[in-house]
Amino acid sequence: MISTDSLRNAAFGRSRFNTQGKLAGQSTIFLCHSHKDQNLAFGFSQMLQNAGCKVYIDWLDEEMPETPNKETAIRIRQKIKENEYFVYLATENSSRSRWCPWEIGYADGVKVLDRIIIVPTRDRATSYGQEYLGIYRRLDIASDGQLAIFDPVTNAGRYVRNIW
Repeated sequence: MISTDSLRNAAFGRSRFNTQGKLAGQSTIFLCHSHKDQNLAFGFSQMLQNAGCKVYIDWLDEEMPETPNKETAIRIRQKIKENEYFVYLATENSSRSRWCPWEIGYADGVKVLDRIIIVPTRDRATSYGQEYLGIYRRLDIASDGQLAIFDPVTNAGRYVRNIW
């Protein structure tokens, strides 16, 4: 599990956050997370960008309504479909969110199963990621410090840079 401290530390590089268009060969990711975890989302997006990904975060989308409404749901569905991968940042806040469970439920219905990836996190005392999330692949830090995606059945992992 990725520690929330490591995500916060990675967030210090947020000034480098890439909001530009997709580069050739670059994978695109819809990052599902609680808005209460902005620093964690920024930190994690930095890790993903360093692995060669383009990350979509809804509150950076200028076309997103300021107050959540029906248009918000329509836009989120569109972005989940548009992006190659759906990545769920499992935290205490995302488990309590009204939107995050809806988003993963929607993604489960429109994405191929191997394009949905869970990022379980832990803080000093607790690990996060509800038991039903165990059916999806998970992204974690491998023993050598690199990002890897692990199969939920075999627990075999592959480096992210070889998958995207």
